Amino acid sequence: MPVTQGDTRRSILDTAQRIMSHKGFAAVGINEVLAEAGVPKGSFYHYFNSKDAFGEAMMRSYFTDYLADMDRILAEPGMTSAQRLMNYWQAWRETQSVDEYQGKCLAAKLGAEVSDLSESMRIALKDGTNAIVDRLERVLAAGLEDGSLAVDDDAPTTAQALYDMWLGASVMAKIHRDAGSLTVTATVTRRLLHL
Repeated sequence: MPVTQGDTRRSILDTAQRIMSHKGFAAVGINEVLAEAGVPKGSFYHYFNSKDAFGEAMMRSYFTDYLADMDRILAEPGMTSAQRLMNYWQAWRETQSVDEYQGKCLAAKLGAEVSDLSESMRIALKDGTNAIVDRLERVLAAGLEDGSLAVDDDAPTTAQALYDMWLGASVMAKIHRDAGSLTVTATVTRRLLHL
């Protein structure tokens, strides 16, 4: 089957995500991504107008995939909302513990860096992280309704606090190169949800 333009674009984005999850955005040149993806140097601008547009497309692609995985976890049948939510946090912990705690979360890896470099990338990060918090809010509300969890605050505030806490723990896991912050965050999460 022949390779299509969409396949090549996707290959560039996937390769960039993999490289930038280790090195960051500014430290990676377009030529490095294209060489790793096996795409000729001169064709970059056929797929993206600029490095900024490329960065935005990479972030949006990342969040599309991330949210699909999150939706799958949060829709697992035969479980309470609390069980689904705790499965999500367990998956988070596993993805943040790979590669000597380099993790796979581009929001944790690139958030502070690109938010100051690119307004379009900052907006893509904001949209993606807001979509995550919205899903957390919905599963918390469902858990309150099915009685599988309880919170001391409202679902929107709790969802935001949980996401902020887990994102911060992911950064600390990178700094310390151990799971201590993720372990503490999992314990605090259970307390916040009265589990």
